Amino acid sequence: MKYIEIDEELYRHIAGKTERIGESASEILRRLLGLSLDNTSVATQSLAPKTISQPSKESAEPLTSVPQVIKPSTPVPPIDNFAKHIDKRALAEQKGAVGRFLFLLETLYELSPEQFAQVLQVQGRGRLYFATSKEALLTSSKTANPKEIGQSGYWVTSNNNTAKKRTILTEVLEQFNIGDAEILQVIDSI
Repeated sequence: MKYIEIDEELYRHIAGKTERIGESASEILRRLLGLSLDNTSVATQSLAPKTISQPSKESAEPLTSVPQVIKPSTPVPPIDNFAKHIDKRALAEQKGAVGRFLFLLETLYELSPEQFAQVLQVQGRGRLYFATSKEALLTSSKTANPKEIGQSGYWVTSNNNTAKKRTILTEVLEQFNIGDAEILQVIDSI
């Protein structure tokens, strides 16, 4: 198996193309390039595990200066009435805006774990909001204060003000095709 360094934007693009849990970077690229999955060598198959590794800080190119949300290439099935799936009492028991923000993201993950990688597409000016490791967020911003979203394996920056948390959550919910009226209802609970 060979390892290559890729920039942060390309990493997020590849990770966003994941179609199933456990799909390796090699499998994603083979699918995207139209190459057969059967052509992998025995030596490559015996090496474990094939994952997308984070780029080094030196090789990471700066993100675009305009906030952007990259729409998923394959439609994410909408979550029917997301607001009804939120445990209101548990939400009210969360400590502060950070706790409620994390609780809502965790609820979304629990409802749609296969598509949750879409959150990696939500990014800010020059920094990540979501990553699959604490270190990736700290590389993007030393003051990110990364928090894991439940036991999902996804991390989110938590040092934004409440208005920014609402904006980030809005962009995430849009990735999951949740309607505008419902989004407003959900973000008001932060």
